[in-house]
Amino acid sequence: MITMQWIYTLVGVMFAAFALLSALDRSNGKRFGNAAFWGLMALSLLAGSWLGDFANGLLVLGLAGLAGFGFIGRSNPPTTSDEERAAWSDRLGNKLFLPALIIPVTAIVGTLLYTYTPLKDAGHFEAKRETYMFLVIGVLLALAVIFAWLRPPASAPLQEGRRLIDAIGWAAVLPQMLAALGVVFAAAGVGEIIGGATRAAIPEGSIFLTVAVFGIGMALFTMIMGNAFAAFPVMVAAIGVPLLIQTYGGDAAVVGAIGMLAGFCGTLMTPMAANFNIVPAALLELKDRNGVIKAQIGTALPLLAVNILFIWWFAF
Repeated sequence: MITMQWIYTLVGVMFAAFALLSALDRSNGKRFGNAAFWGLMALSLLAGSWLGDFANGLLVLGLAGLAGFGFIGRSNPPTTSDEERAAWSDRLGNKLFLPALIIPVTAIVGTLLYTYTPLKDAGHFEAKRETYMFLVIGVLLALAVIFAWLRPPASAPLQEGRRLIDAIGWAAVLPQMLAALGVVFAAAGVGEIIGGATRAAIPEGSIFLTVAVFGIGMALFTMIMGNAFAAFPVMVAAIGVPLLIQTYGGDAAVVGAIGMLAGFCGTLMTPMAANFNIVPAALLELKDRNGVIKAQIGTALPLLAVNILFIWWFAF
């Protein structure tokens, strides 16, 4: 059976290659910092399950220290030039996007076939992890097509990958860290504290005010954690289940689904959601690092208000 550990190992090998190539890149003044950062990421993925909590905690502190003290920086690996890219674009046009489309198509079609055909009984993949498996298979298929079609140098995927990951920098691992933070907050009882404060501040029977606090809280905690999935267990434990569902009889499906949408409004307004807001700015080399966020605030705030009204209307 193929398990998630197989995927962790494959991705860990990729980060290990990034670390090695960084260490050998004499043109980058911060090559050893980059090598250490991506090397620690590789160690986490390859051996995190066996290191133990304390060692993994030290590993995370090492990542934070390398990033926080500016030991990592952008590299300029030997990839194709701007002229070569322009030539490929003129020659192939939109056909260049075909390998990229292989990845989502493989993930969707593979998951559907595995879920709704007798393949699900074969037990080839770890249960409830099929989509991850097919996503990785799609990446490998796309790489195979690229090599058969365009015949790039053997090191091209790793060098291009290193160029992109160095452009993104520490923000590439922020979603993983923030998701873990959400679990820590929930385990520490933050939701119970917020729930108690909400009961003390809002008059009993004020459904709309409770809904508003829930929606705004989802957005604010998402802005803090950078991830609505991390904010969800905290706010549901604080307000969603004990007040909106159990006390006021709200529809659980509506509260949960639209509550997540309220959280996503916070995603649009925070640099902590690095994969959505900081990574695009880095890849596009925008002068304003927060330019994406500033462009989205005008959409996020009205959308948050609409989501709060929707919970109030449809759940009650």
